[in-house]
Amino acid sequence: MTRAIAFHATLASLLFVWGVAAQAQTPASGTPASKAPDLAKGAAIASQVCAACHAADGNATGNAYPKLAGQHAEYLVKQLSDFKSGERANPIMAPYAAALSTQDMENVAAYFSGQKQNPSAAKNKDTLALGRKIFRGGIAEKHVPACASCHGPTGAGIPVQYPRISGQWEEYTEAQLVAFRSGARKNSVPMAAIASRLSDAEIKAVADYIAGLR
Repeated sequence: MTRAIAFHATLASLLFVWGVAAQAQTPASGTPASKAPDLAKGAAIASQVCAACHAADGNATGNAYPKLAGQHAEYLVKQLSDFKSGERANPIMAPYAAALSTQDMENVAAYFSGQKQNPSAAKNKDTLALGRKIFRGGIAEKHVPACASCHGPTGAGIPVQYPRISGQWEEYTEAQLVAFRSGARKNSVPMAAIASRLSDAEIKAVADYIAGLR
């Protein structure tokens, strides 16, 4: 654990220095309007900073970290911005996001968006029916809307509005739903309201179903 903390602290320090250098090139009059994403610069950030947790191509090999490959760039930029502002609290991501300019965020988000996701798979056949029901039809008696109504029938999401969730680690999706339910994650009012009506069993079932969506 100590080595892991030290590793993240070292990366954060390097990114901070890199970020300061980048900011030094920004005109004193203010931050210029963002340009078209630079995929080469995005790839550099991904390989030098993000790869330790998310892998260089965005296909995180550990289920504690989300897969970023194929995610909508707009969603990734919003999450990085929320990490930077503190709206989404995360002690690991906060220092990395703090060192990124808006252009940096757009560059790395565009890079990950263009990568191909290695999807996960549903593992629990006993909860498959419940997960399918929640995803496709919701739970009317609990006023829980179908996940598909926002994220699409295959979980591909809608750029700008809703993230892609298909093929994501079951454990990560479950953790985020629990965080929304508890109030630990606060950067989506609709998701907090929906998660507050789900039981542990329902969260596990729909998270497992989502992992197997293509």
